[in-house]
Amino acid sequence: MSELRFVRLGFGTEAVEYQEAWQKQRELHAARFEDTVPDTCLLLEHRSVYTAGRRTTDGERPLDGTPVVDVDRGGKITWHGPGQLVGYPIQKLPRPVDVVAHVRRLEEALIRAAAEFGVATSRVEGRSGVWVLGDPVEQRPSIGGLSLDFDPRLTDEEFDPRLDGPEYAPSNAGQRREDRKLAAIGIRVAKGVTMHGFALNVNPDNTSFDRIVPCGIRDAGVTSLAYELGRDLTIADVLPVVEKHLRDVLENAELAPREVAPAPASA
Repeated sequence: MSELRFVRLGFGTEAVEYQEAWQKQRELHAARFEDTVPDTCLLLEHRSVYTAGRRTTDGERPLDGTPVVDVDRGGKITWHGPGQLVGYPIQKLPRPVDVVAHVRRLEEALIRAAAEFGVATSRVEGRSGVWVLGDPVEQRPSIGGLSLDFDPRLTDEEFDPRLDGPEYAPSNAGQRREDRKLAAIGIRVAKGVTMHGFALNVNPDNTSFDRIVPCGIRDAGVTSLAYELGRDLTIADVLPVVEKHLRDVLENAELAPREVAPAPASA
């Protein structure tokens, strides 16, 4: 794979509005398709915003009508904002693009970065992103004084954690010792070139996730590197480590098109 260029778009007081970054992605996407720029990864911090992927349902959006930006990536609704490192790799991949392999590469880079800070993370089958695994269910504390056998999230498809008290809030998943997402991933591929990417929680106010059903997942929560480490950590601390592992994983990947099953022979 060709060398990966990094562009640090804006952090802190220069955090980037979502629409501005989205337009920058579109411009880079067109240029990468035309081979006028190399593979490029935008790294930035967003001002606070909720964004909804194509599979988001109405019931997962903020109950109070807080504005949400609907975007053309996969996945569902999430939050971006201060304390979160966002990366948008704009890469040309062999067609037909193996989207799952691209997601796995991003996960791998972030798993390695978290490990460098002493945070053990993993993948969860059927759920994209990077996760801190919780305790076995039988070892978790009871919620609201009830046995986990009566946890409504396990039996009630209409259960909404936003209506049932802070003990169910996604931001409190660490206290409940549940699986909790450290980094979310949502991408789009058009003309063989990727857009969108990942959001790694470094030290955000995770209560921002409590106003939505993050990624459409009701039985797990969110976390951050700072929470898991029990100490302060900044974007500046994490940025060079993430760059290093993204470069190592993405530049050294053996890229291959997605395997397409042959059409069955006609009778």
